[in-house]
Amino acid sequence: MKHAPMVAAAALILAAGLTSPAGAAPVTGTWGFDATGMDATVHPGDDFFKYANGGWDVRTPIPADRTGYGLDYVLADQAEQRVRAILEAPAAPGADGEKIHAAYAAFMDVGRANALGAAPIAPDLAAIRDAKTRTELAAVMGKTSEGFQPSIFNVGIDADLKHPNAYAVYISQGGLGLPNRDYYLQPSFAAKKAAYQVYIAKMLTLAHWRDPDASAKAIVDFETQIATVSWTRAEERDPEKIYNPMTPAELEKTAPGFGWGAFLAAADLQGVDHVIAVENTAIPKIAAIYADTPLATLKAWSAFHVADSAAAYLSSEFDEANFDFHGKTLSGQPSQRDRWKRAVAFVNGGMGEAVGKVYVDKYFPPEAKAKIDSLVHELIVALGQRVDRLDWMSAETKAKAHAKLAQLTVKIGYPSKWRDYSILQVSDTNMAADAEAFNRFEWMREVRRLNKPVDRTEWGMTPQTVNAYYNPTANEIVFPAAILAAPYFDPGADAAANYGGIGGVIGHEMTHGFDDEGRKYDGTGALTEWWTKSDSEKFDAQAKRLNAQYDTYEPFPGVHVKGDQTTGENIADLGGLLIALDAYHNSLHGQPAPVIDGLTGDQRFFLAYAQSWREKRREEFQRQLIVMDVHSPEKFRVNGVVRNMDAWYPLFDVKPGDKLYVAPADRVKIW
Repeated sequence: MKHAPMVAAAALILAAGLTSPAGAAPVTGTWGFDATGMDATVHPGDDFFKYANGGWDVRTPIPADRTGYGLDYVLADQAEQRVRAILEAPAAPGADGEKIHAAYAAFMDVGRANALGAAPIAPDLAAIRDAKTRTELAAVMGKTSEGFQPSIFNVGIDADLKHPNAYAVYISQGGLGLPNRDYYLQPSFAAKKAAYQVYIAKMLTLAHWRDPDASAKAIVDFETQIATVSWTRAEERDPEKIYNPMTPAELEKTAPGFGWGAFLAAADLQGVDHVIAVENTAIPKIAAIYADTPLATLKAWSAFHVADSAAAYLSSEFDEANFDFHGKTLSGQPSQRDRWKRAVAFVNGGMGEAVGKVYVDKYFPPEAKAKIDSLVHELIVALGQRVDRLDWMSAETKAKAHAKLAQLTVKIGYPSKWRDYSILQVSDTNMAADAEAFNRFEWMREVRRLNKPVDRTEWGMTPQTVNAYYNPTANEIVFPAAILAAPYFDPGADAAANYGGIGGVIGHEMTHGFDDEGRKYDGTGALTEWWTKSDSEKFDAQAKRLNAQYDTYEPFPGVHVKGDQTTGENIADLGGLLIALDAYHNSLHGQPAPVIDGLTGDQRFFLAYAQSWREKRREEFQRQLIVMDVHSPEKFRVNGVVRNMDAWYPLFDVKPGDKLYVAPADRVKIW
């Protein structure tokens, strides 16, 4: 994906640069770039991100109800306002229109939520109390995908990595309430961990669970044990390492101590012939911790996580306590988002394609889709040309790379087939019941397709999402309608701005098919080795050199970007921009680009790219992302890329001695 997690639509704020009234298009200057956001006092060779965006950064505050702000938030504002208009207008004809309006109304009815108090989670808590053994509690945990019940193991259904036309059940490590294992183990997060224990006690008190203070300490100790044996984010990035198929009987034998049979049966997965154990060395250790932990602690842990996961759909005291910890304490967000904004997110999350169908009818004309289709084709051609020019790749691997590229599926704007919500029941008075209904509907939809071929028409994002992604098991790139807007893409803007903006996004997603993870899948989406051994070794050597560069980047004193955790995104950023620049040059057909505002076409291209990462984050949230996210901070997604591109240096007079200068021999060249 192009963006880091949790890039959410939220409240508007008026400021100079890429900000605008809610629902309005961003300000993009005369050719697609907001020059008022630059800081001309900064030499481009010292900090290109700040040169392009420093003025905007200084004068643009982060709104109180956000963890960050920037271009994506402005576009998300626009999409959010459009969805609000859809949900607050008279319901569109048909059941889906009535359901999305009912869900929105239920979420907006805070009075009803306050009247219900903790009643919506009473059945969940009762099921936990009634469990007499760890096996019975494992069965309760098996409902984790259907409602608010938690589990120390995550369960999901997706395409089988080595057999991408079939679905498989995945079991992975879980059990942690803090964002990442580092929050339990690193001294720098000790204050957050202590605050977490206080929060647990508060939520248990609201849920009327006995001994909340003692239980809170036991829960934190239990989760710390799990964190100690859990895999790191970098370890989870290796697709070959996480592919560990086994039968349920083998899982029971490999990871005794947890009631796997009861767990799978409760999840409606009885009879599956195999599962894929993702973190295969951590799962047995977590099962052993479960077996050694007092049942009372396990029950208290489950009760807390029920209250925590349901808090946003309960009374204000639950909701506010949840925000105070997750929003204020963990992410540094001073104020909660307006209720209507959370209601929009709720409906988008539960019936996103029903909303999306109305959205594209209103806001995404067919001609926009056609123009993006053409641009994507140009980027595909450019990537093929880059493959041909590689001096480190053998002819054998090049032929297979071309074959994979030829099989690439491109999805633009919206799905060709919309999701069927006909069996989903929605209440207009009980948002907690709706939240459970949404979860249950989605889980059973996935369970029912287990023995069917993978649906290649399916989308993993809604049209109203400001993001994009590459799916390796389908070998597809996907661009929702909401991201296909200025300044990423404007049919009337300068070509250089479009190639530096949306071209960089398209190139990024295409390169994911050839990054350190994506390259391990062939054109059909199967996890298989299709490279020669020598080519793989050369690729890995270059990737390690890029990692070493990113390891030196220091967002805060003593806090470094993790190169091995962000490898794939860094490769995609670099490869994607190289491809986009080539495509831009191809589009000129040998003619010189016009000079606009004193800038050459290539200069405008790089400035547009830097603008596309115009974003800032609260320190607490950025620190959180550094330990859990596979993306580098925005500043380094600009500076870390351009310094490895030969074309950038003469355009901005970058010379030895400048902070970003890298000697030609040391510049990383992969794609």
